[in-house]
Amino acid sequence: MMQHKLTLFKTYDKCANAKPKLTVVLIHGIASDSSTYNTALKHFEKMSDLKDVRFVTFDLLGSGKSLKSDELNYDYNDQLSALKKSIKQLKSKTPLILVGHSLGTFIVTRFTNKYPKSVSRLILISPPIYTKADFANPAFAVGIDAFKKAVSVKNRDILKEKSFINSMDKIVLDKNNYDVLAQIKVPTTLIYSKEDQLIAPYNVPGIIRKNSSLHAIGTHGRHGVTEDKFKELAKILVKEVNA
Repeated sequence: MMQHKLTLFKTYDKCANAKPKLTVVLIHGIASDSSTYNTALKHFEKMSDLKDVRFVTFDLLGSGKSLKSDELNYDYNDQLSALKKSIKQLKSKTPLILVGHSLGTFIVTRFTNKYPKSVSRLILISPPIYTKADFANPAFAVGIDAFKKAVSVKNRDILKEKSFINSMDKIVLDKNNYDVLAQIKVPTTLIYSKEDQLIAPYNVPGIIRKNSSLHAIGTHGRHGVTEDKFKELAKILVKEVNA
């Protein structure tokens, strides 16, 4: 029953123009919520070149103000079902661009893989690109444990939450993520920091060689949606809205 009711809580939906030319949906990462994009959105609001873009953010299931329930699996099926219904409720008649950060890159990639005709472009910020060789490396598990401990510093109980546990196990650590990204045919841009060890940046050249629809923009800085990253995102969106 619940599967038919799944939607995401919409936290932002604005366009300076009453008739937008483009809709951009931004999806956040793990152990976070849509506030990930607050600084970026304030920057976009000041840009006259983006006045025709409708920006929308949602909280993923288990995050922010969206549904939290032990009945949920917090897997791809749940998140994609909720995202599909939420996008449909926007009643947008413009081209759709999906933007994902970290965990959100996997969700928007799978959505595009499932509904390729509904997405005009993908933009992936700090995508953790793990290969099957990474999963087999003992150091990989050590790195994942270190990440979990770092996350628990801000929220000591998060490691016990079903939404976090399943988001890690069923989405971030899904061994098919790399292959799905390699097969995406929608134009896709990766925006990432070359120093961000959370995402295995050494895998970026390989994924680019495997898929001609992909290209990468390297920046500096941390894992988050930092200024250097959202300014690169703005450049891409300006080109898209003027295309």
